[in-house]
Formats: sequence, C-alpha cells, structure tokens
Amino acid sequence: MRDLPVVLDGYKLTVVEPPAPKTRQDASGAEVPVTDRDGVTQFVVSLFAKLQVQAGQRAPRGEEIKVTLTTDPGEGFDEDTRVQLIDARINPYSIESPDGRTVSGIAFKAMGLKHVTPMPVRRGKDDRGDQ
Repeated sequence: MRDLPVVLDGYKLTVVEPPAPKTRQDASGAEVPVTDRDGVTQFVVSLFAKLQVQAGQRAPRGEEIKVTLTTDPGEGFDEDTRVQLIDARINPYSIESPDGRTVSGIAFKAMGLKHVTPMPVRRGKDDRGDQ
C-alpha cells in the first residue's frame, strides 16, 4: 500500500530545517535534484512533531521527522515556524542491506505546508482584573 493518508491534527509541527530542494548523490558523487516522474523538483523539510496535550498533562517526547514535499512551499517557513502539512501521507518501506539486515520504517510525504495561526488566549475574570 502506498500514500496512506495520515491525520496529524493532534500534533504541534515546528520547522527544524527550512524547506529546500531534495537532492541525491549520483554515481560520480555530485548532488543532483530529486524529481518526480513528471520532472517536478521535490523539496524536503525537517519538522519536530510533538503531541498536543490538555492543560496539566505531560506531553511525551517529540520526534524529528523529514517530510518530502511534492510542491515548492514558497517563502516564510523559517526555523521555529509552526506549520500544518497539506495532504499528509505515509509510505511504509523495507530495505534489505547487502549484509542481510533489513531496515524498515515509514516515509512522510505531503503536498505542501501552511502556517498555523496561534490560538487566541482565553481570559477569565481574574485575568481582566475583575473580582
């Protein structure tokens, strides 16, 4: 199965490394851009994903993930920017190395990024100075 939709609504996603064209080394060792079957350049972004919890709860450790973007996300996605993934998907993989070990995992892919606007702060009576 490929391109399984994934819902990451319960996670805070923060840019660790801004989006950049995805590259791969060719046989000569030179860096070449990665393109899809139609010749469109792919991009990659590193995000820190951390579970959002209710007030008073402790969040488990987060994890850094690399996400392949199928379109150019544009400007404004600098380090520490909160984002959401557009059309997020995962692809399981399993690669057997020459020494017989198998490496398995999931690869994240998305159509693009969008900014997350901060949630408005709700103020109670005490915050306004009311008694």
